Amino acid sequence: MRDGRAPGRGEQGVKIAVVGTGYVGLVVGACFAENGNDVICVDTNVDKVKALKRGKIPIYEPGLEEVVKRNTAEKRLSFTTELAAAVKASDIVFIAVGTPEAEDGSADLKHVLGVARDIARAMDGYKVIVDKSTVPVGTSEKVREVMRKETRHPFSVVSNPEFLKQGAAVDDFLKPDRVVIGADDERGAALMTELYAPFTRTGAPVMVMDCASAELCKYAANAMLATRISFMNEVARVCELYGANVDQVRRAVASDNRIGPSFLFPGVGYGGSCFPKDVKAILKFSRDKGYDFRILDAVEDVNAQQKKKLLQMMKQRLRSLKGKTIGVWGLAFKPRTDDMREAPAITIIEGLLKAGATVQAYDPEAHETARRIFGNRITYARNAYEALKGADALALVTEWNEFREPDFARMKKRMNTPIIFDGRNIYKPEAIAAQGFTYYSIGR
Repeated sequence: MRDGRAPGRGEQGVKIAVVGTGYVGLVVGACFAENGNDVICVDTNVDKVKALKRGKIPIYEPGLEEVVKRNTAEKRLSFTTELAAAVKASDIVFIAVGTPEAEDGSADLKHVLGVARDIARAMDGYKVIVDKSTVPVGTSEKVREVMRKETRHPFSVVSNPEFLKQGAAVDDFLKPDRVVIGADDERGAALMTELYAPFTRTGAPVMVMDCASAELCKYAANAMLATRISFMNEVARVCELYGANVDQVRRAVASDNRIGPSFLFPGVGYGGSCFPKDVKAILKFSRDKGYDFRILDAVEDVNAQQKKKLLQMMKQRLRSLKGKTIGVWGLAFKPRTDDMREAPAITIIEGLLKAGATVQAYDPEAHETARRIFGNRITYARNAYEALKGADALALVTEWNEFREPDFARMKKRMNTPIIFDGRNIYKPEAIAAQGFTYYSIGR
């Protein structure tokens, strides 16, 4: 501590360091600064730090660029490659580095533990060390063990999982549904509760619990949401077998107040950086304790099969994809992001290319991400209609708003044959038929 006082909120707010400027770290740092705290974001990538200092944001997330630029200009938010200096200048240090999936499905903690070690070596007094990365149960104790070997200064280790939805992360952080704080000592818990108090004035609960429970919260939440998606995709398949309409079934199920409507939309499967990785991780650390989490085994298997669903439909209806031109609308795993990690579009496009088709794709934000995956194997259209030039069919993969009410007459003029494979069920079948299209969707 710099002046003999315990860290806390003074006139200048809390002094915070955030290690890692990826999706989570950048949002966390910017939003804490937005609320008046002094935040230093640390990254080892020199070019990335230079770009952030210029106000260039490496990810697409609505509202984030404005928050970063505003707080950088107000000098509440800064960026550096110097971890030791950032630790010394801060009271609370968030670890927000990546936890990539290891070969066995577990979360790789080498970056988290490496940062914890470096933080311990740089400490000059009491600090609160916060695991913000999504980490398996037991990580907080591993962080403590690593740090105890490197420092004699007192510290608290806190687990503070994030619940940010890509495409709405800034709002989610500034107006959270809940804040989970895992702490095994009162000092760390009190400081974290004080830090989050301004964000929970509207009544969102601050849930203080032990570290192990906090670490499990994020995995359990994502596993439940993934389960709902896979469950509804299974229902959609049964609907197809019996000629039922999954829309009608979904509405009836969602009207039950014990269930609700969220994450009950059938489609081409879930993707992104959270659900696939977290489902695999909870399966792995459950097996490590001798428990077979059979429901999640099925969730993962259903999702893998669902990603192939649209491709199977195209092969069946078009008979052969060889020599066909397919327009693809949507590359990101969901709207309002450029993230393509585990995106269904990857499975679908790779399948189309393998079958001999030509792919013309459009996404409002994910073209550059897609280039790193597909290179010059596909064509990147400048707009949605350009992707349909000479197309034998359209595959709608991501439900961006701009795809919901297109000019269907213009679409027909661009296409060789007016066929739509709707992987997100965003159109009404009767309305599309009235426009002269042959239309296929999921579970209807």
